[in-house]
Amino acid sequence: MSARGLLLSVCLTAGFLLQSPVHAELAELGDDAMARVSGQGGIYLSGDISINALGGPIENSYFGRCDDRQKTCGARVAYRLRENGGWMVLDEIQGNFAFEGLTLRVRSIDSGFGGDGEPFSGEVLELGLPDTIRFSDVRFRMAASSTARPTDPGFRQTDIFTVDMQGEVLMRGNLLIFPSGAP
Repeated sequence: MSARGLLLSVCLTAGFLLQSPVHAELAELGDDAMARVSGQGGIYLSGDISINALGGPIENSYFGRCDDRQKTCGARVAYRLRENGGWMVLDEIQGNFAFEGLTLRVRSIDSGFGGDGEPFSGEVLELGLPDTIRFSDVRFRMAASSTARPTDPGFRQTDIFTVDMQGEVLMRGNLLIFPSGAP
């Protein structure tokens, strides 16, 4: 046996001998032990999101790099409120959003909102807003459009307003998302 083969055999044997088996077992907790456990249900999220900081992947007669003033830069979200209606769009979305402490959990509402609005008793999805959201070079445009995409035939768009954001925004409260339909 060569020296290399012997060294390999010794290393493998030593590796097998040094391995220690690991065993874990779940233990049942009684009601008294569970009463002493505290925690919080739900999901806690933090993030830093950049959208088209340098421009999107498409470059054509309409889209281009963000430093080219003759072109449109940024993401686009289009949505229709009615089946045959026009399109509302968030256009030219770009920038950086950072947040810490966004929570997501299921919440039961059985109070019927104390007579405010339509009676409701059931579970909702609660989006807990973070204390602070930081914006860096965030821009977007809200508009009405004849089509979902600017490259579709007959495209016409009316810009309603443009937003430029820099700095921090303090947020408080929760956003409730109500389920509809049958699961």
